[in-house]
Amino acid sequence: MEPKWLEWAKQLQSIAQAGLTYSKDIYDIERFELIRGMSIDILSQYTEVDQTIIRDLFANETGYATPKIDVRAVVFRDNKILMVRENMDGDWALPGGWGDIGLTPREVVVKEVKEEAGFDVKATKLLGILDKKCHPHPPSPYHVYKIFIQCEIIGGQAEEGLETSAVDFFAENDLPPLSIARNTESQIKWAFKYLHNPQEPVRFD
Repeated sequence: MEPKWLEWAKQLQSIAQAGLTYSKDIYDIERFELIRGMSIDILSQYTEVDQTIIRDLFANETGYATPKIDVRAVVFRDNKILMVRENMDGDWALPGGWGDIGLTPREVVVKEVKEEAGFDVKATKLLGILDKKCHPHPPSPYHVYKIFIQCEIIGGQAEEGLETSAVDFFAENDLPPLSIARNTESQIKWAFKYLHNPQEPVRFD
């Protein structure tokens, strides 16, 4: 579902990053720097984001390029789903964020719910692993796998965190404005399937 120009930019960046990591020849390194520059030019042209910002955020990694991991919590209470309002864009998302080095996905999702929503939860079930490019998110420079984990509240209370300004529960047919960089309406509707049918199989792209 992502545009071709974004797919090309990511592929060029991946090739350049691997080449710069493993190449020893000075001329090969120069060529891979040119390829990296092309990927930055493509993103800058189509997004109108300054090249310096793109280089810092998109083209600053080393080593073999691999997908990033985004972990999201699916928490139900009274037939409603837990969401937090993101400070960054003012819209709503399932609690979650990037995976942390040294933590399991289970530990990440528990930490994120506590930090963003104030609740203590127990991770109970893996619902799915989705590839962001297969869903109607805005263009992103990163290739991202999204892990959705169902959790059960065991303590705490609703409390916003450093990155969130509100915490609330929403019915399936009364969703707030969504932070679609983080989750789409179709993903939230899909998550509700596990409320209605706990035997719904794990989904993966």
